[in-house]
Amino acid sequence: MELLRGIHNLNTEHRGCVLSIGNFDGIHLGHKAVLSRLLLEAKRLQVPATVMTFEPQPAELFAGDNAPARLSRLRDKFMQLEKQGLDRLLCVSFTHQFANLSAEDFIEELLIKKLDVKFLVIGDDFHFGYQRKGDFKLLKAAGQKYGFEVVDTQSLMQQQQRISSSRIRGFLADGELEQAALMLGRKYSITGRVGHGQKLGRTIGVPTANLLLKRRVSPVSGVFVVSIFGIDGKIYQGVANIGQRPTVQGIRQQLEVHIFDFNADLYGMQLEVVLEKKLRDEVRFNSFAELKIQIDKDIKLAKQWHQNKS
Repeated sequence: MELLRGIHNLNTEHRGCVLSIGNFDGIHLGHKAVLSRLLLEAKRLQVPATVMTFEPQPAELFAGDNAPARLSRLRDKFMQLEKQGLDRLLCVSFTHQFANLSAEDFIEELLIKKLDVKFLVIGDDFHFGYQRKGDFKLLKAAGQKYGFEVVDTQSLMQQQQRISSSRIRGFLADGELEQAALMLGRKYSITGRVGHGQKLGRTIGVPTANLLLKRRVSPVSGVFVVSIFGIDGKIYQGVANIGQRPTVQGIRQQLEVHIFDFNADLYGMQLEVVLEKKLRDEVRFNSFAELKIQIDKDIKLAKQWHQNKS
């Protein structure tokens, strides 16, 4: 799948496509329903299936640290879209200048002149352009004027609940991983590159791989039973802490994962950490010794969970 970062990288060869637009945060089952229709139309019209998304996500530009927790980084999004069979991902830089673009100019300058859209598939709650004035009705009128078809996909429902990124965030925040997985169509996972931490875990015999969370706010925090992918083609088991590590005066969110029966250099490797079960919330202990006692308990519980599942 081709990744285009920025409108300035569009050229004549990118004209003519079927398109869907949105944050696609998490690539949940609702998104997959939209993508299924997109792929169907791409095959019928014999043009590339393209998704347009935004970095940062619009709410992050306007709300900063008060924006909703992001489910997936751009890299995760790319990987999930590639699995669906998409041809192209256009990542638009969402700046204040772009946000001030009128809905009409968005259609004419981007959808028509740059992309020459042949078919547009959007979610039923999609809005765009300055002050979010653009909607399905405006796109429908533009389609009649410029000769492309527009369809909106009705929200997918599950157990009488609308599948949405916000609902998934809520489930993750509450530690309801199974409910989140039902809407995602897979277990929730976090990917990232292993970096250098404070190496405090080594001093108590619990070495950890540290993944910096390159997002403003994580949708999850606490201690989790995890499975780890990305090492030697095998699945490893472990326990992870996601948060700010208050006992050791941590100041930024990160994921620390202790991998059972493993002791090798992972620096620079890209890992996927799948959250299996939440054990507890992150808490501040009065001493490092108290933290060590709790970590031993967490490891024992996580090993028992994996053993019961095997």
